[in-house]
Amino acid sequence: MFPVGMVAGLVVALTGAICAALLWSAPWWVAVGVLVAVLALAAYDLLQSGHAILRNYPVAGHLRFALEHIRPEIQQYFIERNYDGTPFDRDVRTSVYERAKGIHSDQAFGTERDVNAVGYEFLPHSTAPLDVAADAPPPRVRVGGPDCTQPYDVALLNVSAMSFGSLSANAVLAMNRGAAAGGFAHDTGEGGLTEHHLRHGADLVWEIGSGYFGARTPDGDFDPVRFRDKAALPTVRMVELKLSQGAKPGLGGILPAAKVSAEIAAARGVPAGVTCVSPSGHRVFATPRELVLFIARMRELAGGKPTGFKLCVGSRRELLAICRAMAAEGVTPDFIVVDGAEGGTGAAPLEYEDHVGTPLTEGLITVHNALVGVGLRDRIRIGASGKVATGVDIVKRLAQGADYTNSARAMMMAVGCIQAQRCHTNTCPVGVATQDPRRARALDVADKGERVRRYQQATVATAVQMMASLGCATPGELHPGMLMRRVTHTDTRSYAELFDWLEPGELLADPPPAWIADWITADPDSFRA
Repeated sequence: MFPVGMVAGLVVALTGAICAALLWSAPWWVAVGVLVAVLALAAYDLLQSGHAILRNYPVAGHLRFALEHIRPEIQQYFIERNYDGTPFDRDVRTSVYERAKGIHSDQAFGTERDVNAVGYEFLPHSTAPLDVAADAPPPRVRVGGPDCTQPYDVALLNVSAMSFGSLSANAVLAMNRGAAAGGFAHDTGEGGLTEHHLRHGADLVWEIGSGYFGARTPDGDFDPVRFRDKAALPTVRMVELKLSQGAKPGLGGILPAAKVSAEIAAARGVPAGVTCVSPSGHRVFATPRELVLFIARMRELAGGKPTGFKLCVGSRRELLAICRAMAAEGVTPDFIVVDGAEGGTGAAPLEYEDHVGTPLTEGLITVHNALVGVGLRDRIRIGASGKVATGVDIVKRLAQGADYTNSARAMMMAVGCIQAQRCHTNTCPVGVATQDPRRARALDVADKGERVRRYQQATVATAVQMMASLGCATPGELHPGMLMRRVTHTDTRSYAELFDWLEPGELLADPPPAWIADWITADPDSFRA
């Protein structure tokens, strides 16, 4: 292996030779200017103290930083295979793009995935698959428990929570336009209910987070009057309290002062040009019982519209404490959205993204089991949110216990996201996750809105076709035994075998050994053990 110094020397020599060749026929003063510039850069590199590489390898060291800057593009476009890119591989991204464009997303010559690898999952088809009528409307799920007076029929796939502020105005407008045209729901995210969410008239899930943006008092508390007035809007079909999100569970957020424009400030109910803080925890409740009662209050203020909460599952005991509070008060949310720790539209420290929170599979099954175990599952619908992008993602989540799904990053891809992973830098190259007007103007609302509609329609149609291939006429017929997972190279198990599934009321009557410790210590009046 060549010493690093020799490699750097060769690079400098090669660069010098190229420059000499290019400047040979140029005027003498051009060559002198280039030489002076190179010498000035070398002097600066030697004298600066911020980068050891540049002090040891002046001029040539800049090549390292240049390559590092374009490393993500090189990785994505030249190195990664179709099936191993992350967070979404090339096959999934291509499927989203093609469906959004109305292109047939079939592929030939068989799968490229290793079907014998541990962790591979598949769906066992039926020998007597069903036909799907060409004119059959897509399935919908009724959301609304016994205390709900304005139930809503939600689609199997909807736009997940993404705020104006994290997304550009044009991205929000495009998603709203697509949702209105396709008849599916658009979650506002916790950044407030804005004109961009209302312009095209899509069905909205209005999300309220710990900052109570859009429904807050000047000192940051919940404002019931402002909430009631906005929740009465006809396009607001459901209201949702965000407890935590997958990208950064247990962590609030900060929008720097420079990004708090007058428009964002008005939407959130905060001062313009002042850093906007979303606290880690809520003011409106401190115990599971208070949480449940606040959900009931939100539903009353919203005129009986479906009301629920979203969380990334953490402690199972805390979840059971909430279930105990529901049972004790006789009050239940109309829905619970389970966000997986693999969620990612909100920027977060690496440690949070990689190591905090429960992944969607375990979180979803835990919530489903807990509600079944306390006999409340029939009153509460469950939404699944976390890397839902294809028809098989929908089918798998329904088999694991969900009633419907939400998608964030796939909807971003439908409006042009290229997975540049610069969402938090305000330099999104396609105008999706930025507040830079110059970048955002590149996103055409009419065209991208139609792409959102086509993507959702095609993905749900594929999910329905897959259900029919399994012999299921309705989503409710899916069950854990229909999802298989290879656990060793020679052993495959269904999800019905891999996980324990509780019977209705089992926690109340006779908790199983694996649950009894958490169930006994779950306190409806405390989130602490």
